[in-house]
Amino acid sequence: TQNSHTVKSVSRKSLCILNNQGVSGAENMKIFLVFLLIALLAPPARAEKDHSSVDSAVPPETKSRFAMLDDVRILANGLLQLGHGLKDFVHKTKGQMNDIFQKLYIFDKSFYELSLQTSEIKEEEEQLRQTTARLQINNEEMKNLSQEMNSKIEDLIQNKNQLQEQVWGLEDKVTKLAIIQPSTQETNAISSIKAFVEQQDNDIKQLLKVVEAQHVQLDRQHNQIMELEDKLNHIELQELAEDSFMGEQTEPEAIPFPVHNATAVTYKSDGAAPDCTALYNSGMQASGVYSIKPNGSEAFDVYCEMKFGSSWTVIQKRVDGSLDFNQTWDAYTNGFGDLNEEFWLGLNKTYSITKQGDYILRIELQDWKDNKRHIQYAFSMGGPETDYTLQLSRISGSIPNALPEETELRFSTADHDIDTINYFNCPENYLGGWWHRECEETNLNGKYVAPRSRGRLDRTKGLYWKPKKGRYYLLKSTKIMIHPTDFKSFD
Repeated sequence: TQNSHTVKSVSRKSLCILNNQGVSGAENMKIFLVFLLIALLAPPARAEKDHSSVDSAVPPETKSRFAMLDDVRILANGLLQLGHGLKDFVHKTKGQMNDIFQKLYIFDKSFYELSLQTSEIKEEEEQLRQTTARLQINNEEMKNLSQEMNSKIEDLIQNKNQLQEQVWGLEDKVTKLAIIQPSTQETNAISSIKAFVEQQDNDIKQLLKVVEAQHVQLDRQHNQIMELEDKLNHIELQELAEDSFMGEQTEPEAIPFPVHNATAVTYKSDGAAPDCTALYNSGMQASGVYSIKPNGSEAFDVYCEMKFGSSWTVIQKRVDGSLDFNQTWDAYTNGFGDLNEEFWLGLNKTYSITKQGDYILRIELQDWKDNKRHIQYAFSMGGPETDYTLQLSRISGSIPNALPEETELRFSTADHDIDTINYFNCPENYLGGWWHRECEETNLNGKYVAPRSRGRLDRTKGLYWKPKKGRYYLLKSTKIMIHPTDFKSFD
């Protein structure tokens, strides 16, 4: 009886301790069983001391039976609690496993859908490439056939001229023989010659019709090839790992002038030239820093780059991110940077040049795989009272357009913002001053970000070119130049 009381006391204390400490169900049962075994094995001290009195009061069989029943109850109670704890633990484990399986199912489904989309894009790209290859082969065959037909037509025309001369000679003879009755043999010869000439004329007419049809078909094939190339370029631009310009021919480099270290030389003229093109025409034909004096303006330094047999005035240049373009309105108005490295010429200076006449705007871009693209616009620029409004009209280029055309674009910075669509502060959210409208056309004055950067926030604040329907394409270097529109055949 004393032993059973001890077991009960130990079990109650152990359960209280475990519940107070907040141990998990499985660990509770393990500790409880340990205490239970210790209690069962512990010697009943008080029972031994009072053995004689207990033996005299209670028969041995009754005492043993009661002790065993108490022990069985305690053990059953402990096992019942252990069972409840294990049951709770199993339910919790099942719930956690169900959550894990549900998350794994969602992940597998998303991965499968992404794999299907990737496969579809690759299949479309491969089909477009195969179709382009076939059309190019057909185009070459049509060109060769057209050349052969042109050669045959030239031979036929030459034969026709010879036959025409013979006919004229025969007509003279016929005129002379009009008085004299020709013989039957001569009449037959004349008839056969006329029939031959008529047959030759018909053959030439048919060949000319075939050639015209071939030319029409060639033009149609050429237009189809151009459309397919545009689609293929669009797909390749979307699949670039780090926003590179793949699938396009790189821009031919300008022929360098025989000048050593031209970019580190500063040339001084009398300051009378209005821009770099005028300096080139006056004999200054080396790239470098020159002093110009536009009409109605003070003289200032610019960087002149010799390209396509003339000189362009550079208004922006970025090469390595060494210069921070997140500048104030005053800085963008007056210009900043080193003309031999990275710089922004300044809105005032650019406006003083462009107000002299019509100019072309040329933008040159280079991605992180050293692929080069360019685009050229006819443009007009307003003065400070219009926030240097820019209007563009694309002329040519090797890259999809990313700037709105025939639209007034106002220049803005973080400290001099203008109202944009939905009152969105473009310079504050997209670092660097630029001609913004919807805040996502492009930003060549943004933060210089390398391709290893991740996340939409860094890309949208970076140096990028973004076509209207496309992604952000990070750039390694940019250059913006202007040239008078009287320049002939420079692309």
